[in-house]
Amino acid sequence: MIEFELERGRGAASTLVEQLVRAFAQAIESNSLRAGALLPSVRQLAQSHELSTYTVTDAYNRLVSMGLVVARRGSGYRVAPRQPAPRAADTGWQPPALTATWLLSDVYADHSVPIKAGCGWMPTEWINETGLHHALRATSRVPAARLGDYGHPYGFAPLRERIAAQLDRQGLPIDVSNVLLTQGATQGLDLIVRTLLRPGDAVLVEDPGYCNLLQILKLAGLTVHGVPRTPAGLDLDALEQQVAAHRPKAIFVNTTLQNPTGATYSMANAFRLLQIAERERMWVVEDDVSRELAPPGAPLLAAMEGLRRVLYVSGFSKTVTPSLRCGYVVAERDVLRELARAKMAVGLTSSETIERIVDKVLVEGRYTRHVEIVNEQLKAAHAALEDRIDALGLEPFCRPRAGLFMLVRLPVEASRAAAIATAALRDGIWLAPGSYFRPDDEASAWFRFNAPYSLDDALWRFIERASKTG
Repeated sequence: MIEFELERGRGAASTLVEQLVRAFAQAIESNSLRAGALLPSVRQLAQSHELSTYTVTDAYNRLVSMGLVVARRGSGYRVAPRQPAPRAADTGWQPPALTATWLLSDVYADHSVPIKAGCGWMPTEWINETGLHHALRATSRVPAARLGDYGHPYGFAPLRERIAAQLDRQGLPIDVSNVLLTQGATQGLDLIVRTLLRPGDAVLVEDPGYCNLLQILKLAGLTVHGVPRTPAGLDLDALEQQVAAHRPKAIFVNTTLQNPTGATYSMANAFRLLQIAERERMWVVEDDVSRELAPPGAPLLAAMEGLRRVLYVSGFSKTVTPSLRCGYVVAERDVLRELARAKMAVGLTSSETIERIVDKVLVEGRYTRHVEIVNEQLKAAHAALEDRIDALGLEPFCRPRAGLFMLVRLPVEASRAAAIATAALRDGIWLAPGSYFRPDDEASAWFRFNAPYSLDDALWRFIERASKTG
């Protein structure tokens, strides 16, 4: 077994998964691990280095995708047979084609890109493994008869009650009848679009804003107009102009630790937005999936307005795991009833089994402490990321020091951003240029960085080269 040390904590230059991949790749390339050599089992390596089995599994899967390791059923992971040395111009790794299909769907199945600076999820090693395993064991003991039907159209009642109680503590007094569980927050957004809007309706979105939402709106045949996002919220002058010009039916906003900028609304900006929405009788759809990653005090539009015009959307992908597709919509009861009908029409009920697992994680999985630890890790990752961008003199949109994302402007022509992203992919680096997040796909020199995935030295050597070439 090879010997290596892992760098942990705030000063770590890369994630534990990346360090494992690097250590094994170097051992294989130097022939310290020869072809056919058996790697330690996932559990053995996890125990010997005090790691999560998720971390080890992710690292081994990356080594497989790089062609360095093969996985055989019943015999574990072994070093792959040596291939003939590649030509000087051949890196031995072929990047995926950077197409809309890959960005919207295949990216979730493609694990071949080693450095995922542009991705939208937490590192797998940060998952609350102990709490999740406890929840899975507890759910496995539920009598089969209780899991034998479709479940309630509104979702698992105990989890809905827990969500209602949590929002009540945050200043939004609701009960279980105001909560609809969905297959992730994105389905919640889709149900709102299907229920409240019709093809041709004008809607407003933040520019830049959540890229998957933009696709939902376009697929629904809506006319989408962008309102510039600032570090404090919306550009209110531009909002007034868009409202006057287009009379939109709804506006979609990401109030806390926005994707992709990382910015959070100020109280003054949130209050003015609600005033305009009330005056114009415009729906406000509040996407708030990152609230638990934010410092306390961020404005909650639904609490400020009282659900008259606000629909609140959130979920657990950032704090439990994205593979358990569990989100929710909070709305006034009559509106929620229509959303539930749309949910049943397009997909029947959401999975009660998944909802039971999430509920167990929240109740018995040391969830509060897990979120605290994740927030500490994110703060450290942001501090390290700020050091990187400051060292190169790059411009951040804001400095959130929390959540997943930071938007950074590179000193390049906006028209070259797509070419830079393609060149990065050839080097095994996934970047997310700002055009992905704009309603009109307009080129942008801004790039979204996922803080914990953006600390690899190779990434910043590429960024430095790209910045110098303009």
